[in-house]
Amino acid sequence: MIARSERTRPVATIGSGRMRALVTGGAGFIGSHLADRLVNDGHRVTVVDNESTGRRSNVPRGARYLKGDVTCLDELEAVFAEGLDVVLHVVGQVSLIRSYADPAFDLLTNVLGTINVLRFCLKHRVPRLLYASSMTVYGHAASLPTPEDTPCCPVSYYGITKYAGERYVHTTAERVDLDFEFRVTSFRMYNVYGPRQALDNPYQGVLGIFLGNLLRGEPLTIFGDGEQSRDFVYIDDVVDAWVAAIDCRNTDGQAFNLGSGRRISINDLADHVLAAFECTRLTHPVEYRPRRPGEQRHVEADIARARFALSWAPRTSFAEGLAKTALWARQTFTDQNASATTPGRGIP
Repeated sequence: MIARSERTRPVATIGSGRMRALVTGGAGFIGSHLADRLVNDGHRVTVVDNESTGRRSNVPRGARYLKGDVTCLDELEAVFAEGLDVVLHVVGQVSLIRSYADPAFDLLTNVLGTINVLRFCLKHRVPRLLYASSMTVYGHAASLPTPEDTPCCPVSYYGITKYAGERYVHTTAERVDLDFEFRVTSFRMYNVYGPRQALDNPYQGVLGIFLGNLLRGEPLTIFGDGEQSRDFVYIDDVVDAWVAAIDCRNTDGQAFNLGSGRRISINDLADHVLAAFECTRLTHPVEYRPRRPGEQRHVEADIARARFALSWAPRTSFAEGLAKTALWARQTFTDQNASATTPGRGIP
C-alpha cells in the first residue's frame, strides 16, 4: 500500500470527541479508505461488507468488522444496536454492465439496501448519514461541466437505482414526522481511482481494468470509438470531502459533485496508462469493440458547490495520481504472483 502524502487534511468530528461511525462497503475500494481515515483520526469504526467485491484485508486494523449484507435486516440489527453517530453508506452494486444483466440484483442492493439502512437509522436515531451517489444520475447532461442543479435523467439501470437511493435518503430526512434531527448529504462521485481499485474486475473502473490488462499482458479494450470522456478524481481527495462534510452543516440536505472538473477521453486514458508502464500502442495492443448500453458520452463535474460549502478542491493531479496508482498496481500484482511457479506474461 502506498502511504498517503503528508498534507493538511480534514479531521472528522461531530461536535467533539470520539465518533461511532459505520462504513457500509468498508472492505471495498472507497469504503476502506474512508474507514482508514476515520480510524487514524481516533474514531470507533464499524465496517460491514458482504465481500462480494470487497476484501477483508482492506479493512483497517482498529476497525470492528462484521461480514454482512445491507439487504438482510437481521444482519444490520447487530451493526446498529450499540448506537452510531454517523453512517457512511458506500456499499452498492456499481457495475453498469451487471445492472443490465441482472437488474433485479441492482435494484435489491442499491435501492432496498439503502432503504434498509435508512430504516435502522430512524429506528436507532442516528443523526447523520452520508450517501454514495453517482455521476450517472445526470445521464446525457446538456451542459459541461455539469452543476448539481442539472435535471437528473439517468440513461442506465445503474444510474436509475443510484438516483432512487439518493431520493430515498433526502426524502427521509425531510419527513415532518421525525422526532429527531436527521442530517443527510449525498456525493455524486465521478470516476474515483487510486490504490485498492479492482484490477481483476472486468466490469468496474476503467482505469483499474486497463492496469490489470497491462499487468496480465492482455490487450486494452475500448468500447466505442474511445472519444467518450470521463472525469477522474483521486481517492484521497474524495475522502477529504466526505470527512469534511460529516460535521459541516453547510452540506445538510444537499448533493455534491466530487470530480476533478476536467475530463479525459478514454483514448487519452489508454495512452496515459501505457506510458506509465513505458509502453505505447506500437508495443502493446489496443482493441476496439462496439459501444455498450447506458454509457454516458461525456462527463465533467462542476465542483463549485463543494468549493463553497466545504472549501474543498482536489489536490492530486491526474499525472500524480496515476503514478501512485500504477506503482501500487505493479507492487500488488508482483506480491500476488510471488509464489507462481512460472513467470507471467504481463509487464513486471
